[in-house]
Amino acid sequence: MNTEALRAFVLVTEHGQFQDAAGELGITQQAVSKRIAALEGLLGVPLFTRGRRGAELTADGQAFLPHAKAVLLAAQAAVASVQPTSRALRVDVLGRRLASADLVIDFHGRHPDVDIDVITLSSSQAAFDALLSGSIDAAFRYVHDPAALPGAIAHAPVYDEQQDLLVGPRHPLSRSTGIRLAALKDHRVWVPGIVAGSEWGDYYGAMAEEFGIHIDSTGPNFAVEHLLDTITDSATLATFVGSRTRIAWPARVRRIPIRHPTPAYPWSLAWHTVNHHPALDKLRDYLRHVPTPPLETDTWTPGERGVTPAEARTARS
Repeated sequence: MNTEALRAFVLVTEHGQFQDAAGELGITQQAVSKRIAALEGLLGVPLFTRGRRGAELTADGQAFLPHAKAVLLAAQAAVASVQPTSRALRVDVLGRRLASADLVIDFHGRHPDVDIDVITLSSSQAAFDALLSGSIDAAFRYVHDPAALPGAIAHAPVYDEQQDLLVGPRHPLSRSTGIRLAALKDHRVWVPGIVAGSEWGDYYGAMAEEFGIHIDSTGPNFAVEHLLDTITDSATLATFVGSRTRIAWPARVRRIPIRHPTPAYPWSLAWHTVNHHPALDKLRDYLRHVPTPPLETDTWTPGERGVTPAEARTARS
């Protein structure tokens, strides 16, 4: 159905005259008449009666009018949804309970005027493809191989998130005030559902290789509630958790700091270099001023051993 014909129909009903509708559309009265005739031909019913008082709606025209207006509104909304100056900022956060989502929540609190659509894509490749296609504006990811990024994708490190150890009350470490990262090789660390080749897989794979830790990824990932329940009830299993992960912790779970070094997950923000969404600059500016909390020990990220968060960020910039 031709939306230009629908617009002509609605304007004729508002003005009561074909000539006035033509003036608002910037076309001739004859062109308006042709659009209305084509619409009537498509519908198979007359929409107006023409008389000395102008154009009056028929019964069919009166029934059709609210639907025509609804179609025009829907078309306007469809166009607005893909216009950077009017649609929401679309941000991929990997997971709605992870630090990336927490950062977006904090950003929205500081900029409540910015409309945001939160997206959760399954992989870095999916995120980068979405950035290239323009279906999202920004993505929070661990960029473990910057050289492999498409040339049109830019990125910047934004937050080093401390990783802690979670154990249940019967675990041998439950009363510990801290543990060295290398000492975890004597314990079973369970992180179910790691996908080979994913950024999480690369991160934990690098950790396991450098420190000799056995990270068990067997078993399906039944979401965080199941993971926490299993850890709480186990005397042997432990798992990792980020410092900004938004979870209601079970009362019996124990959170153990990891030290010398403290593993940190290096979040970066990626975006398309020709993206002109007006809120993207606001998000990047906010993230440039988000401090990584000071740690009591040195930190570790893949390929970076024994550096402070500030040094690690500078090295990745």
